[in-house]
Amino acid sequence: MLRMIETFSGIGSQTQALKNIGLDHKVVAISEWDVNAMYAYDILHNGKQDLSAFRHYTKQDLIDELKEYTLSMDGKNPMSERAISSLSILHLKAILCSIRNNNNLVDITKIHAQDLPEADILTYSFPCQDLSISGYWHNRDSGGIDRDANNKSTLLWQVERILKEYVACERDLPPFLLMENVSNILSPRHIDNFLEWQAFLSSLGYINQVYTLDARNFGVPQSRIRTYMISVLATDAEKRREIEDYFVVNSLEHITCPETQRKSLADYLKVDYSNDVYRAEAIESTPELTPSREKIFAENLILAEGNQVFENLSARTVTTKQDRNPNSGVIAYGSAVLTEKNPKYRNLTPRECFLLMGFSEEQFDRLTQENITVGRDRTILTVTKLVKMAGNSIVVQVLEAIFRQIRDLHENYL
Repeated sequence: MLRMIETFSGIGSQTQALKNIGLDHKVVAISEWDVNAMYAYDILHNGKQDLSAFRHYTKQDLIDELKEYTLSMDGKNPMSERAISSLSILHLKAILCSIRNNNNLVDITKIHAQDLPEADILTYSFPCQDLSISGYWHNRDSGGIDRDANNKSTLLWQVERILKEYVACERDLPPFLLMENVSNILSPRHIDNFLEWQAFLSSLGYINQVYTLDARNFGVPQSRIRTYMISVLATDAEKRREIEDYFVVNSLEHITCPETQRKSLADYLKVDYSNDVYRAEAIESTPELTPSREKIFAENLILAEGNQVFENLSARTVTTKQDRNPNSGVIAYGSAVLTEKNPKYRNLTPRECFLLMGFSEEQFDRLTQENITVGRDRTILTVTKLVKMAGNSIVVQVLEAIFRQIRDLHENYL
């Protein structure tokens, strides 16, 4: 069994990939501070929460326990004690239950190597907003991963600190590390920092294999290009040569999905509006038509019209927001208008975004079924939050290929 620590875990695309390829594993700890993502992670991977352990807790008991963690409602800013106190008792129980169920250590800056369980894999998909090209569109060049930038992307160096602590307290380093981030990490603006990171890992004995992979080459009709790095710990010279040769012969950058395995957009877009669920989700994802949205409709890719999906197309990258320009593509209504607030188009629904990231309809249904009401007409996971979590995730099918390589290396070379 491979033991995994999933830092910056989001909704758990890494463990989903391991499940899909049937690799025996156990997630021994995660790190995630966004309360929406941690709840979704728990439901997706553990099912309906059992809150009976908290039946005697008062609201103040829950607040007192949760205020010890650095939590976030938006994934950007920490919640104050006052903000935690404003949540309903059911919401507080759901958050605390998700922390306990997944051994969520929450705040990467407070994690220390000596407190971590033994692990074979440590994953770190650290925040990309200060690396992303889109950051420049919003005048957000805040230092990339410069050590002194004091932004979200520099949380990468917290992983460095933790690995140094492994060495200092003479604990065995995880044999495998897995990084994922935007491909802009290889740009001239950021490459020196990335090379410094690779050099640090090499100094610990890791072999680093960098891949830049497009989800379309793994059968998913989404033009999502991301950079990954598998780091394999090997100190024996002969083993190192064998591992390096393995990556040369089995480079994932040479993969092209066979036509017989390639899925079309019709497998992902839900345009059968005779289905009441799909119809309601489509209406909920239809923005009011304004001049700025007229522009979105005119300038973005039309993926389907009415009930017809243009199967030869791929969606653009699923980002954290669909009501934006550019976006992943829009669905034109044609003659199948569902709501007069916008007779021209709708955005991708959260369901469609989750499917394009590699999760199943059954899993998304589980999320909606367990999307508990925490206020008047307010649920934990809103449409906006669901789309954001999908956009922050990793395409599961790409991870499946990466974890197959990790399985091969673990079985044959380590």
